[in-house]
Amino acid sequence: MNHSHPFYFGFLATSGGLLAIVLLRSLAAASQIFVLIIIALFLATGLNPAVEFFRRKGLSRGQAVAIMFVAVLAFVALFAWLVIPPVVSQGTHLIKQAPSLLNDLKHNHTIASLNDHYGFVDSIQKKLASISADGTLFVTAFGGVVGVGKTVLSGTFSVLTVLVLTLYFLASLPKIIEMGLKLAPASRRDRVSRLTNGILDRIGTYIGSQITVALISGFAIFVLAASLGLPSPVALGMLVFVFDLIPLVGHTLGISIVTIVGLTQSAVTGIVAFALYMVYIQVENYLITPRIMHRTLSVPGLVTIIAALLGVSLLGLVGALLAVPIAASIILILDEVVFPRTEMS
Repeated sequence: MNHSHPFYFGFLATSGGLLAIVLLRSLAAASQIFVLIIIALFLATGLNPAVEFFRRKGLSRGQAVAIMFVAVLAFVALFAWLVIPPVVSQGTHLIKQAPSLLNDLKHNHTIASLNDHYGFVDSIQKKLASISADGTLFVTAFGGVVGVGKTVLSGTFSVLTVLVLTLYFLASLPKIIEMGLKLAPASRRDRVSRLTNGILDRIGTYIGSQITVALISGFAIFVLAASLGLPSPVALGMLVFVFDLIPLVGHTLGISIVTIVGLTQSAVTGIVAFALYMVYIQVENYLITPRIMHRTLSVPGLVTIIAALLGVSLLGLVGALLAVPIAASIILILDEVVFPRTEMS
């Protein structure tokens, strides 16, 4: 067939368009796997400084990786042992106490005044009453249980996948870096190697900084829970520590759990716990995190906040996870490559 024939051109254009659609749909279907791979590679890069520390003590890389992996599994087991029983018991207690808690809210002068104007407590009570009266409570609860079961299974699979991928990435990270450096021209390979190692060091420093912020957060909430007389303050502190490592939604989960536990004691305790937690969030966001990031990563506090906002808006959870180390890497490249050239010109 003549290659200049319109039918030939139309057939090739249509085939190319179909191939592009299939490729994009395939990438979209596998997007969750790519997210898990990125998270695992990010965690492996962050844990690499600890592995190198053990290697400097005379251990092989395999032994160092095994120690880190056992430490992570031990923390997960300790977390499950200390946290899951109190969360289940307090959640069950809250469900049983929900009607009386709503009545207690009406006894508070401020909340009663707001309820008189907006009727939000009355609306909640009517909704609970209608659900119980028309017999849909069982169906709703069953659907909720199924939804929770699916979420737990999916979350468990994702966590195990990330752990396994992190282990493999951590064990073979030097080979991966060496293979990637071979793509650079030989004349510039040494320069690229130094920049790559600098970027990896900053990612490791960022994860260390995040752990430091999370430790401060967990300790602060432990003190808050103990001072308010909340049950299981150690478990609440560990929960907040883990949640604070999750960008974007970490403190939302933390403040929800702390408020729920406070409500199991009384309505006033729940409101006070919520208010104090909100105060701590503002202190962490605008004082603690920018100072730690600036001190450890040499990233200005304004850049940290802007990078986090842009990362969340562009890529969601993954963007929030990668935003600050990417900003630190860009600043490193500017300092090492761009600015020296501008000074010489």
